[in-house]
Amino acid sequence: MTGHVLAVTGTSTDVGKTIVTAALVAAVADAGLTAAVCKPAQTGVAPGEPGDLAVIDELAGPVATVECARFPDPLAPDTAARRAGMDQLDPDGISAAVAALSAVHDFTLVEGAGGILVRLADGLTLLDVAAATDAGVLVVVPPGLGALNHAELTVGAIVARGLRPAGLVVGSWPADPDLAMTCNRTDLPRVTGVPIVGVIPAGVGGLDPADFRRRAPSWIDTDWLRRESALPPTATSFSPTATESSPTATGFAPKVTDFSTAVPSAHPDSQSTEGVHS
Repeated sequence: MTGHVLAVTGTSTDVGKTIVTAALVAAVADAGLTAAVCKPAQTGVAPGEPGDLAVIDELAGPVATVECARFPDPLAPDTAARRAGMDQLDPDGISAAVAALSAVHDFTLVEGAGGILVRLADGLTLLDVAAATDAGVLVVVPPGLGALNHAELTVGAIVARGLRPAGLVVGSWPADPDLAMTCNRTDLPRVTGVPIVGVIPAGVGGLDPADFRRRAPSWIDTDWLRRESALPPTATSFSPTATESSPTATGFAPKVTDFSTAVPSAHPDSQSTEGVHS
C-alpha cells in the first residue's frame, strides 16, 4: 500500500501542532485507519528525554513514530545543528523515513518545526519535505489577533510552491473566546480560501489519554478525513474557494459550549512541548 502523507505545520511556533497531531492520530484510528508520525527534527531536548513524539504516543498511541534528528538547543533545526557541531538533517533520510511509514500506514503525519519556512537544514524547509513526499499541508493556527495575517501568509507560501493546503486547524480554542477569536472562525476560511477542518479545545493535553482518544475524533471534521482518505496519495490540485466565508461551509462547526465541559486545565507534565521542543 501507499498511504497518504500530511505535513503538519503552524503559522508560528507554540500554536499546538503536537496536540493537533495527536488528535489526528486518534481520529484516524477511530475511522478504522492506521496512522504513523514522523518528526524530521526535534530541538531543545537532550538525548533520552521525551520529545513531541512521546507526547503523541502517550495521548493517542500506541503509534509508529520516527524521529530523524535531535538537537539540544531550542532553536530552528539548522541553527541548532550548527551550534551543536552536528550534521545537518539529510533530506533523503527524511523522505526515506516517510516512504517507509507510508508503505504500511493509511496516513503518515509529518510534524514540522515552528512555521512553514523554518529551516530544518541549510536550504531545507517543510515545503521541500512536502514536495518530496507528495504531502498535503495542514496548517495549525491560533484563534486570536494576528491569526488572519499569519494564516494567509502561510497558505500563500504553500500555494506558491504548488502544494495543496489540506485545511486549517485551530490549535487551542478557549472556553470563553473573545470577539477577535469568534470573528476569526468566520474570517480564516474567507481570507485563505481553505476550510477549517478541526478545532482543538484548550487544555486537552492534560486529559487522561483514554479520555483524549475518546474525545479527539469530535474535534476533527470526519467528512474531511474521509475525503482525505479517498484522495489519490499524490493528489496536489488546489482550488481556492473564496466563497467559503464561514466554518459551516465545510459542514463542520463545533459548538463552543461543547468545549467548555469536562476539559480540565492542562497538567504541566502532559502539555505539548510545542515552542520549546520545536
